[in-house]
Amino acid sequence: MAKYDKSDIERRMQGAVESLKGDLGGLRTGRANTSLLDPVVVEVYGAMMPLNQVATVNAPEPRMLAVQVWDKANVGAVEKGITKANLGLNPMTDGQTVRLPMPDLTEERRKELAKLAGQYAEQAKIAIRNVRRDGMEAIKDDEKKKEIGEDDAKRLEDEVQKLTDKYVGEAEAAAEKKEQEILTQ
Repeated sequence: MAKYDKSDIERRMQGAVESLKGDLGGLRTGRANTSLLDPVVVEVYGAMMPLNQVATVNAPEPRMLAVQVWDKANVGAVEKGITKANLGLNPMTDGQTVRLPMPDLTEERRKELAKLAGQYAEQAKIAIRNVRRDGMEAIKDDEKKKEIGEDDAKRLEDEVQKLTDKYVGEAEAAAEKKEQEILTQ
């Protein structure tokens, strides 16, 4: 039974890129983006719940997020959760709606966020290269057990390298796009 599985390797590399895109979505660019509040958890009904399970989040204006809390009793908990998330946002309550104006980013903060985007990309590329290493080891094991020939092993190694190059490129492109977004706001 051969150990090498191209679809598993591709799935894991794609997962690293998707994870990176999620991380980059959480970086604040000065423009209101509902994904900014994805990491926020709120303590309601004696349990910790994601914000999107107790309220609706939308961006009515380019520099404003509005959180419509479904149950009036949870408004204070939502405010507290947003403050605790340390996103640099200042919640203002208006009935069952919590408004979050997006403050301007300083030049220094923009550079920090761009650098962070680069670090996220580097972590994703490391994850992709680790998957590549696993794939190459599986191919070598299969070749050692005489389950595949030398020519097939070489072809499969090239295939793994092409996948690696593709997904590293996607990770770099996503980070580059986010860095531009942050620096040109």
